[in-house]
Amino acid sequence: MTWTIAPEPYDSPVAAALWRAYYMEVSDRWYLLHEGRRTEPDELEREIAAVSGAELAPPGGQLLVGRYAGDPAGCAGVRLLEPDTAELTRVFVHERVRGTGGAPLLVAAAEDAARALGARRLVLDTRSDLVEARALYARLGYTETAPHNDLVYAEHWFRKDLTLN
Repeated sequence: MTWTIAPEPYDSPVAAALWRAYYMEVSDRWYLLHEGRRTEPDELEREIAAVSGAELAPPGGQLLVGRYAGDPAGCAGVRLLEPDTAELTRVFVHERVRGTGGAPLLVAAAEDAARALGARRLVLDTRSDLVEARALYARLGYTETAPHNDLVYAEHWFRKDLTLN
């Protein structure tokens, strides 16, 4: 079985299904850790509606979808924050295919997309409880840095300088 990665419109049905799966997982993890409960359906719908993903549309952004054996199984997005700085966001791989090498491929494709947008560095934020994500970013050469935003759920910030070819 192999992975393929290609650009996808941020508002496609495939992108919407991946965003829903991503958000449900990270939301449930947060609520279970902090409140001992899962995400309520109305909370999920409200939060999904609040973040359209339009910032991942060209010309200033790109959403990439990874397919494993032809089925949508993961995603990663980039968006320009400044002419030379892009943000890595929405990195997600379905649990059923974790461990098959999809996450590093998605991040590498996002780095290439950021370079194509003119970025010389990538930044990202994540939470303390997303230990797998923090380990992945460190393994892929991202270094933890000072905060670059003040988002409520951001607890760790990373950066990677990109070599332009």
